[in-house]
Amino acid sequence: MGIQKNLNDIKSILPEHVTLVAVSKTKPVSDLMEAYNAGQRFFGENKIQEMVDKYNTMPKDIEWHMIGHVQSNKVKYMASFVRLIHGVDNFKLLKEINKQALKYGRVIDCLLQIKIASEDSKFGMTPEDASEIIKSEAFSELKNIKIVGLMGMATFTDDENLVKKEFNYLKDTFENLKQIIKTHNFQLNTISMGMSGDYKLAIKCGSTMVRVGSSIFGTRSYH
Repeated sequence: MGIQKNLNDIKSILPEHVTLVAVSKTKPVSDLMEAYNAGQRFFGENKIQEMVDKYNTMPKDIEWHMIGHVQSNKVKYMASFVRLIHGVDNFKLLKEINKQALKYGRVIDCLLQIKIASEDSKFGMTPEDASEIIKSEAFSELKNIKIVGLMGMATFTDDENLVKKEFNYLKDTFENLKQIIKTHNFQLNTISMGMSGDYKLAIKCGSTMVRVGSSIFGTRSYH
């Protein structure tokens, strides 16, 4: 009952334009099915093998989001079904996603991950890197990917002002990049920011997609 109640509580305060991605990493399929039966269809995983295993055993109307750091050599395992890849932080990875999507005759939606936190442990590119990529001729030749938005992870801190500053930075970057170019493979409409601890603030700062795990499934035990 807990998972369903948690989901309903969160959805009751989410604005209509915000997508809730249930971060289900390390959780058993039984927990995911409880969320599924409560109406949840967007699930986020951070390890490709775990996502593939769950995809194989769960209903096929689920939209799977890859929210973790992606290694190029693993893209092939999820290319046939992944709905959105959140953490694209370099051009080499984009090229690999494009190559694997082509094999399945798909266009895979991606988010560029912008580094908004001051912590060294977070991945991401600068707004300048992103701008350079999307203006390049090599990017315009990628027909099997589509950049639909940006993703960013704020500093893990209780300092709400700092987090707000980082979220606003991502929103500003989104608006600036949106002005640069609009092509077949670059159409920004998604800002993925905000997790269990800060999604309410993220929404106030313009997020259209939140990644919530422990507030739905409870705390995680890593083995």
